[in-house]
Amino acid sequence: MAARILIVEDEESLTLLLRYNLEAAGYAVESVLRGDEAELRIAEEPPDLVLLDWMLPGVSGVELCRRIRARKGTERLPIIMLTARGEEADRVRGLATGADDYVVKPFSVPELVARVGALLRRANPAQAASRLAAGDLEINRETRRVRRGGAELHLGPTEYKLLEFLMLKPGRVFSREQLLDGVWGRDAEIDERTVDVHIGRLRKALSPRGQKDPIRTVRGSGYAFDETYGAG
Repeated sequence: MAARILIVEDEESLTLLLRYNLEAAGYAVESVLRGDEAELRIAEEPPDLVLLDWMLPGVSGVELCRRIRARKGTERLPIIMLTARGEEADRVRGLATGADDYVVKPFSVPELVARVGALLRRANPAQAASRLAAGDLEINRETRRVRRGGAELHLGPTEYKLLEFLMLKPGRVFSREQLLDGVWGRDAEIDERTVDVHIGRLRKALSPRGQKDPIRTVRGSGYAFDETYGAG
C-alpha cells in the first residue's frame, strides 16, 4: 500500500509541483494550506510522513511540529520541514523542535523525493518491505502473490489491497471510513457498506478450507488484522 504523505504548504504552485512528483514516485498525497487545518487532519488520521512549511497561516510549522511531537500517537511521525530560512540558528531551532529533516527553499525536487523515501524506510521498515508475513500467511508485495501454508491464494485486486493495508499495521482497528480512504482513496464515492462486502470476499479467499480467520471484526468500530494470528 502506498505511503501517505501530507503536504502542509500555503504556496499552491509549490504544493502542485510536490504533489505531481510524489504521486509519480508512487505515494498517496494530500495537502492543506493552513497549520490549524493540518493539526486537525493529523489528529483524525495520521499520515506516514509530513512535509511541513515553516511559515503558515493559523499555526506556524514550528509550533505544529512541537504539538505533533507532544501528542501521543504522533510523537514519532516523520516530519520534513520546508523553509526559506536557511540560517544555522533556524536549522537548529527546526531540528530541536522535532523535525527529522530540514530542507531550505529553493530545493531540488528529486532530492526531496529521495529524502522522503529514505526517511520512510528508516521510520517504518514494514512500509518498504517486499514481504509481509504472519503465521502461515505471506504476501509478496513485488509479485502481489499471497500464500497460506505454502498454497497460493487467489485474491481480487481490492481484496489484495485490503489485506496488505491491514497487515501493515497488525492489531490496529480501522473504521470503514479509514479503510475507504486508505484502500480506495479519500475522493472515492463509495458507500461504506462496500467495505463489508470486500471484507467478506477477503475472508472467503483467505480460508478456502475453513482455516482460522485472521481478520478481526470489532463491533461498532471496524476491522483489524489479528495481531495474535500465528503467535501460537
